[in-house]
Amino acid sequence: MNRRHLDRLTSTDASFLQRETDSAHMHIGGLLLFAGAAPKLEELLDHIRSRLHLVPRYRQKLAFPPPGGGRPLWIDDPDFSLERHVHAVALPAPGDDAQLLELAEQIASRPLDRRRPLWELWLVGGLGRAAPGTGERFALIAKNHHALVDGVSGVDLATALLELTPEPRRPAPADLRAWQPQPPPDALEFLAAGARDGLRSAIAIVDATARALTTPRHSAAALRDAGVGLCALLVELGSPAPRTPLNVAIGPQRRLRVVRQQLSDYRTIKQAYEVTVNDIVLSVVAGAVGEWLRSRAVDTEGLELRALVPVSLRGADEHGTLGNRLALMRGPLPVGITDPVRRLRQVSESMGTLKRSNQAVGAATLAAMNDRLPPVVLAQASRLQFSPWLFNLLVTNIPGPQVPLYLRGRRLTELIPVAFLPEHHALAVAVMSYNGRIAYGLLGDQAALPDIDVIATGIERSLQLLLDGAAATS
Repeated sequence: MNRRHLDRLTSTDASFLQRETDSAHMHIGGLLLFAGAAPKLEELLDHIRSRLHLVPRYRQKLAFPPPGGGRPLWIDDPDFSLERHVHAVALPAPGDDAQLLELAEQIASRPLDRRRPLWELWLVGGLGRAAPGTGERFALIAKNHHALVDGVSGVDLATALLELTPEPRRPAPADLRAWQPQPPPDALEFLAAGARDGLRSAIAIVDATARALTTPRHSAAALRDAGVGLCALLVELGSPAPRTPLNVAIGPQRRLRVVRQQLSDYRTIKQAYEVTVNDIVLSVVAGAVGEWLRSRAVDTEGLELRALVPVSLRGADEHGTLGNRLALMRGPLPVGITDPVRRLRQVSESMGTLKRSNQAVGAATLAAMNDRLPPVVLAQASRLQFSPWLFNLLVTNIPGPQVPLYLRGRRLTELIPVAFLPEHHALAVAVMSYNGRIAYGLLGDQAALPDIDVIATGIERSLQLLLDGAAATS
């Protein structure tokens, strides 16, 4: 990863800083469970030191230019200390999963310190056995600011620390060489960075113009697609999401629940109904949220909520790059449809219409335009992007590695994602697949969602109903 000193945040990265408040923390993360005895803290620190050259952004912090100087920059932290970011804690007996989730909730409830690199890692020991007769286990709780990573690049970060075989890789001597930070920028360097970014933007415009002139037919088609996508996106932005008990003022405290499922079940449903895994996820979430709303005496007849669905724009050649390469679409959650198959077909049809509308292309075009906006205008654009007027909850589905991974010889058994809550959004659903399994991480506001377990059990029930229907069709 070539992450340079004085790199400027993209508009998408900066928007996650703009929308952070005392109650809406814009960090994401994961809960990783391993089989085996927990490593000593020093062993884990040495392992991370041997891999830090793969993730240089982990040793960089934010620098804010003078007013009018543009978006923040990444600079090397001259006071970087790994021990400030990696912590060890042991659960008290019995060390069960409920205690582990409670610890993860506490960690998710605290913002990251913007004076330092925007990440933390917690080594959790004292975890009891999963069942009688099973072996020892431990956990890692990872926490990264969304300005640093998106969900897909976050997988790349995890795999930088994890390995494909139980045999630990021996670092090359070059991997362990001493790191020398660049000195903090002065006022002239801030100005030079701004001029350099302006020159890069001008070169990009000239390059795009040259490509358009040399391939007019292709460029005209791309321009048409972008225009159609922008129009579809603007129409969508003009359509408000319904008001629900999910869209209330939130506090800083979080609840976390986990739903564990098998990827093979999703493949069975996918084949039976000719839909995508993402269609199934949205349908299952819609079924669970619909049950929860009705338990709150909300009339769901004909009600369709909006989910903010991040769509990765990261190409195959961009794995290993940090920052955010995503477009935000508004996906349908027909909570008023109680029949699971009809709900799934409605989601699939609506998502197909969204894809054909080129809304993701329009969102990507808008993001590229935002990179040229002044900070004041960008702040207003970020407020619109996360406005409760436009969506009811976040639902993100991240494809993870489908092979077992290891940390210093210990096998990773579970990979549970944790999303974030924007202001006035009391629920976020993150979904990740790993090695044949799917895990849902349900993050809720502690005060607004004391009954988050209703949604967790609703997800299990909604999937089982689709499985039963798929079995009946075979």
